[in-house]
Amino acid sequence: MALDDNFFDKVEKKTKVSKDTIVSLAQKLQNGNMKDENTLREVISTLSKMTGRSVSKEKEDKIVETIIKDKVPKGVEKMF
Repeated sequence: MALDDNFFDKVEKKTKVSKDTIVSLAQKLQNGNMKDENTLREVISTLSKMTGRSVSKEKEDKIVETIIKDKVPKGVEKMF
């Protein structure tokens, strides 16, 4: 499904996140090695900036470790 500019305009208006930032992050996720620590830290940093929420070093370390060790819950119901 292709996303048109109208969709991105709505997202940007609501979130203040530009189309370029969204596309860049999507490419990073698609092309990156999600088992690579540097890629993961870069994605976490980008998401943190996009959402305006800070992530402590300890929390970032825990997120990276969880993903690298493949301990991410497979179903939404297991996340909570």
